[in-house]
Amino acid sequence: QVQLVESGGGLVQVGGSLRLSCVVSGSTFNNYAMGWFRQAPGKEREFVAALNWAGASPYYANSVKGRFTISRDNAKNTVYLQMNSLKPEDTGVYYCAADYRGPGSTVSDWYEYWGQGTQVTVSS
Repeated sequence: QVQLVESGGGLVQVGGSLRLSCVVSGSTFNNYAMGWFRQAPGKEREFVAALNWAGASPYYANSVKGRFTISRDNAKNTVYLQMNSLKPEDTGVYYCAADYRGPGSTVSDWYEYWGQGTQVTVSS
């Protein structure tokens, strides 16, 4: 069974940075496209960033482009989300997700496996 465990969330001030990590176990990591999604209180889950299963073609939501960077380390079975210049609207629970041999979709339904989420709070 594929398991995803996120870490790295926390409380940060406006303009600060955080790096989220997601460790994948139970399957061959480099067969999976990886995505990050987030959900703010009272809102639907939204796409943040994704990498296809080959680790290429990073794609970002317009709201985070230029501030966030997604990357993966296949040797560590880990995908990262570096978040810089954080804003209050970045607050939410951040989830990583895995899609077998996927294109790195922006659509959450494409992803078969999900982590439990990690809270990010940006205070002003």
